[in-house]
Order: sequence, then structure tokens, then C-alpha cells
Amino acid sequence: MAKDITIDGMITVGDLAEKLDITVTKLIGELFKNGMMVTVNEKIDADTAQIIVDELGVEAKIVTKETEPNIPTRQKSSDSPDAISRPPVIAVMGHVDHGKTSLLDKIRDAKIADDESGGITQHISAYQIEHASKDGEKRKITFLDTPGHEAFAALREHGAYLTDLVVIVIAADDGIKPQTKEAIRFAKKAGVKMIVAANKMDKETSDINRLKQQLSENDLMPEDWGGDTIVLPVSAKTGDGIEELIDMILLMADVENLKAVDTGEAKGLVIESHMEQGKGPTAVVLVEQGNLHKGDFIVAGDSYAKVRTLQDTTGKPVDVAGPSTPVKVSGFKTMPEFGTQFDVVKTEKDARKQSKSSTTEKDARGKLSGASGVDLLKAISRTNKLQELNVIVKADVQGSVVSVIDSLKTLNTEEVAIKVVGSGVGSFNENDLHMAQTSNAILYGFHVSIPSSVRSLASRDNLKLRIYDVIYELIDDAKSELSELLAPEVITTDLGRLKLKQVFKTTKSEVICGGEVTKGKLKVPSFVKVMRGKEELAEVEAVKLQRGPQEVKEVQEGEMCGVSLSTETKLNLEEGDTLEFFTKELKQRTL
Repeated sequence: MAKDITIDGMITVGDLAEKLDITVTKLIGELFKNGMMVTVNEKIDADTAQIIVDELGVEAKIVTKETEPNIPTRQKSSDSPDAISRPPVIAVMGHVDHGKTSLLDKIRDAKIADDESGGITQHISAYQIEHASKDGEKRKITFLDTPGHEAFAALREHGAYLTDLVVIVIAADDGIKPQTKEAIRFAKKAGVKMIVAANKMDKETSDINRLKQQLSENDLMPEDWGGDTIVLPVSAKTGDGIEELIDMILLMADVENLKAVDTGEAKGLVIESHMEQGKGPTAVVLVEQGNLHKGDFIVAGDSYAKVRTLQDTTGKPVDVAGPSTPVKVSGFKTMPEFGTQFDVVKTEKDARKQSKSSTTEKDARGKLSGASGVDLLKAISRTNKLQELNVIVKADVQGSVVSVIDSLKTLNTEEVAIKVVGSGVGSFNENDLHMAQTSNAILYGFHVSIPSSVRSLASRDNLKLRIYDVIYELIDDAKSELSELLAPEVITTDLGRLKLKQVFKTTKSEVICGGEVTKGKLKVPSFVKVMRGKEELAEVEAVKLQRGPQEVKEVQEGEMCGVSLSTETKLNLEEGDTLEFFTKELKQRTL
């Protein structure tokens, strides 16, 4: 019976050998045979370990410990006696082109959607508004606009976890679509309440009753149908229903009794990070507790910063940011990962020490280095001629880098695969060009600008440098490139058959014979299968046909003819053999 070997996702070669009760030399030798150069202290993942165990014939099953997914979590309400009411954080989610950003534009009285590439939000954006109710009370609401395109699933899932309430925007003239269902699933998984905004009610083709029926079929029973899902008709174009939507958001926020401590050291979450000219690594963070001040020292995972500048969502400098407030922070030494929790510490020394500790833990978990099962499978697949497309990916924010790479990897098949040889945030530089040249990689830029000097160098060296502002255009380009690596499909077409009557001449490279066409039509040039009964003797080429004394290009059924066959080895034909004529055509395949 196979024994279970439990590991924390990664295990050193030495430890695995010990658990398998085999010598380290034997294990390293097996890895080496499969194309992996490793040392005794190098880490390999569970997939790799299982593959090698199977190759060795050892009865063992590699079991990975259950780990929590890297999704941010929030303390939505503080039970501290010093806690006060805080603004709600609202995620706006839904399908592409259903009007999420346009609805936010109307709420903010902004024109963001006009500037979005292809009309699609490309990463999580945060905004805070101040709403004046009918009785004159002013209250703040923080909105997160999440991408609608299928490639940004990871960002949308983070968006759901970052929020107190989700507004699902659905075009009433279009109904529930794939990203709508996904947004509903993310919101349910995150355990947050939902409001459905039935957008585009200004259109004649809008049908809110059909939309409610679709919602009920997706386990969201509308309130007026006896359920608990609030469905509000709105129009981002005319502004109808916007006030009612905001009032309902605030009402549901009051029911949730959202509270936070607005004093002391701040803590919160990184929403996105990017490189900004003149400022370096910059992040948009959401403060959850306490106050974040300009000059504070903050730690976010393995990155830290002294807050050099603090700006609100409009770009206006601020000195302090309280709970539920999104702000842009500069001063990071390196870019923090999006979704990472940040904390304020007393001194820069504390910040540096804490970030180094995080880096050590990250290395211990095997996130930064080590051989992966995918790498091993690719090494083993070399005999199957796996074709790889090398790419280097750069984007404006880290979340987009992750989404682009994840989307590219979905294109992988057993025959072709994307290999990301480099990635990062910000524009391309000369190092990227050098890497592209040595690895024959395509440079894919997403929402980045290219310095003229870099563009000139890329042109001089004939490098493939492609910049996109819409993610599906980038994915389509990579798909096209991968399709060119696919082996073409061979299409065979049967022509006819000849019953062999006589062999006139046989040499090492040619056979001249004759017979009767018993089926179809013979043509040259064509391929020929030589059959003796049901056994295939050879596959050769027919290069010449002769009817009587005259050379012809084709011969019809029922006619007698002579055939000249070209062969690479001597072919001994006998009377009664059958020659089956056919053609081969190569057709380029696509993914």
C-alpha cells in the first residue's frame, strides 16, 4: 500500500530522498535524467515530487498541506469601545460593457469611461465620494471599480474580498452574462451582500422582468418576488435611479453597522502597485484602521516605505487618511504585491527588519525559487516536441502583470505553450531588450509607454515589441503567434486504385509497372500505398503515368496504364498487389 508523504507545497531534494528511504544520489540522478539540474538543498514542488516518485516506481503519494489562498481579508467592523462609524467600501462588478464605470462616472460626475481602453476597466480603481442626503447630511462612500474582461478574474476576486457590499451592474437589455455569474460567485464566496443595479433602463429593449427571472435562476431571488435581493432600475446615461442606489447603499451600510478605530497606527490593504515617473514604486492602499500620515513608515509584505507623498483619489495631496479611505502612497523601496496587508511601524529600522522577515518566510514557502512540476513536465515533454513561445510581459500595475500572465497561460496546450522569461511593472528597458534577443522572446507591453531610444534599439535588432491598451487584443496576438507553432494538419484525399498486372523494371530508387485502374482516378504527382492483401508494404511517390505510348497526367477507372514509382529503398512488387493513390495537403491549424 502506498504511503502518504505530506509536504508544505515545496520540499528539498535531500528531505524527499530521506522520506522515500532512497539515496540522494539516486534521486538527483532521476531528476537529471528528466532534464532538471538540482542540488541536494534545492526545493521542488509537490507535482515534481510525485512525477519523480512514479518514475522511480516507489509506492508513495505526495500530499500537500491545505493552505489558505492568497486572498485579502478584512475586519469589517471593530468591536473596540473607541470605534466610530466608517464609510462603506463598495465594489462595482459585472460583465464587460454593462456600464460599471459609466455608472461610477455619473455618481462622481467624472468622465473616466471615455479614457478607458476599449471601454474596459483594466485594473482595480478606487474612488471616494461625499454624498449629501435630502436632509443635508454628508456621508462618504468608497467605490472600487473592478475589471469586466474575463482575463481579470483574479482582480475581481480580490475586489469582492476588499469590500463591505457589492453592486452587481447588469444591463437590463442584455441580461446575465458569464462575468456576471462569476461576480455573483465571488461575492457569495466573500460573504458580502449584493445590490443589483439594472442599468441601461433608458433603452427601449430593456426588460427588467426578464432580468429578475434570470436572477432567480441564479439563486438571487428579487425582493419584490419574495426574496432578499434588492434590484434597482438605473440609467448611467440619464442619471435616473442613481440617488435611490446611493441611498440603498447607505441604508445597507447602516444595517451592517460598519465601525473602525480612527486613531493610532494605520493598517490596511494594498489595492494596486505600479511604477510612477519621478516617484518610483507607488501603491494605492485602502486604510482599514487608524490614520495614515505623510512621513509614516509602513510595511507591506516584503516591501516597505517611508510615506513620501500621500494623495487622495483625485490626486490632491493630503496629510492624513482615515478608515475606508483609498490613497496613493509613494516612497516604497520595491513594489508591494496587490492584496498584501500593510502596517505602520515606529521606525525605518523596524520596517526594514519586518520586510526582511517576510522575505525569509516567502523563500521558506518556496514562492521565489525551486523547480516546479510544470518545468519538469515541459522537460519530459521535449521528446513530444512541445513548442514554446517565449514572452516578456510588462504592465503599468502589478495586478495587470498577474492577470496578463494568467491569461496567457490559459492558451497552453499539449503541443504549444507560453513561457514567460521575464515580467515586471513599468516600461521596457535595455535589459529587457537584451533578454528578448538572447531568448528570442516577444516583448508584450500592457498600458506602458516606450521611450524612443528603446523603440529604436528594438527596431534595429528586429525585436518583436508590441504594446496594447486592451487585454483581449494582446491575448489574441499571442494566440496567433502560438498557432504558428502548431504542427500543420495533414489532410489526405483518396484518388484511386490500380491492380498490378506486370512489373517492367525495378531499381534501388525506381519501379516501373503497369495495371488496371479499378477505382477512382489516378493522378501525378501523388503518393501511393503499396498493399499486398491487407498488409501495407511501403509508401512511395508516383511521378509519371503512361497510357499506351503517351505520357499523361491522369487515368480514369477501367483504363490500363503504366506507372513510374519513386522509392528510397528497393521495392519488390508482385502481380496482384494493389496501389492506392492519394494526395497530402498541409493545413495550418489554429488554437
